[in-house]
Amino acid sequence: MDYRQNIDGCLADKIGARGLDRGALDAMLGRTAPALEKLRRLRDDGSLPLLRLPGRKDDIAQLRRVLKTFRAAPRQKFRDVIILGTGGSSLGGQTLYALADERAQPRLHFLDNIDPATFEALFAAIDPARTGVVAISKSGGTAETMTQFAICIDWLRGKLDPDAVGRHTIAVTEPRDNPLRLLAMRLQTPILDHDPGIGGRYSVLSNVGLLPAMLAGLDVAALRAGAGETLDAALGASDPHDSAPALGAALGVGLSEQRNIGTTVILPYVDRLAHFGLWFRQLWAESLGKDGKGTTPIRAMGTVDQHSQLQLYLAGPADKMFTLVTGEVAGTGPVVAPDLASDPSLAYLTGKHMGDLLDAEQRATEQSLIRNGRPTRRFHITRLDERTLGGLLMHFMLETIIAADLLGVNAFDQPAVEEGKVIARQYLGEMGREAAQ
Repeated sequence: MDYRQNIDGCLADKIGARGLDRGALDAMLGRTAPALEKLRRLRDDGSLPLLRLPGRKDDIAQLRRVLKTFRAAPRQKFRDVIILGTGGSSLGGQTLYALADERAQPRLHFLDNIDPATFEALFAAIDPARTGVVAISKSGGTAETMTQFAICIDWLRGKLDPDAVGRHTIAVTEPRDNPLRLLAMRLQTPILDHDPGIGGRYSVLSNVGLLPAMLAGLDVAALRAGAGETLDAALGASDPHDSAPALGAALGVGLSEQRNIGTTVILPYVDRLAHFGLWFRQLWAESLGKDGKGTTPIRAMGTVDQHSQLQLYLAGPADKMFTLVTGEVAGTGPVVAPDLASDPSLAYLTGKHMGDLLDAEQRATEQSLIRNGRPTRRFHITRLDERTLGGLLMHFMLETIIAADLLGVNAFDQPAVEEGKVIARQYLGEMGREAAQ
């Protein structure tokens, strides 16, 4: 695999009383064996479609056919594509798009909120004749996404011929009658089926994530190959100790149960993994936060948050587990010119690559956390490409599912989220009645 997980900084013999002792870790890993066996069974019988995605190719061929037409407007290629969706319908795509060449076209704009100012600013900056719109909603009734789509359709039809709107749009939703599908059919918009068996936060390897990735020119076959390598290694291990996601889940739940670690901080030292951290945050929070259980995920970024949060992490409450994601960066990047670092206090920077400083800081943060007794594991990647990212995505999805099994919660539902949706609809109804009075 293209990443290495080091857990030594989470163990008691390394960090002291706040770490997990090896006997406790062994016991926790023993508890993961049923979850691993269940995942093997679900993969083999196809009842958890997520686990079949790494080996699929038919949906990629379908995406290529749809995008071949969608990439080009009647006269000119699209310069911009707006990706509509929220939560898992957006974060996975944003995570993948971070690998794209910034000069590539079309430029993708992920609009996952409903702030009117954001839409107005984007509409003023782009040309509707050279803009496509993709709406993604598993249920097809997500209030935010349907509002976004309606606003974008109205913007397009105000500038284009009525029959052109459908050629500028794509919808991704479940294969059943729902508001998004019905509207797309009315507009003669191409529709891609969202697999009903794959929840939004687990959908990054499906057409939900692959569609924007392919628009950006990424190698989605390599993405899935990397995910497949991680999946095969995790489920092919004869001992849970040799299954990286099981090891991660055992650590996280063990530290929570036995050391009162209630927060898990993911801290990438790779800018292109900024959205990966946000993707993980939703995955972990929405999958595990049930029945009073779960740990709170935080996304921080190195080196930026060394200057804003590290004081708290080192000297504040000892209630956090840290996951650093580091890269092979020493000796890379531009060099600090000697004449520009002539001040004696900057002598240590003279002739150094930018990557040398990043390497020193990511290692220093790890050691500082460990010396202060903070449970710290490290994922080290030699390169960040589609294959590596696919492996990381699969690792954390499997780790989350196994952790849910250890906690005794359902990794795939989110019942508490529905309450806010109901209340929001009530408020909208009240606004309508007030306007009518």
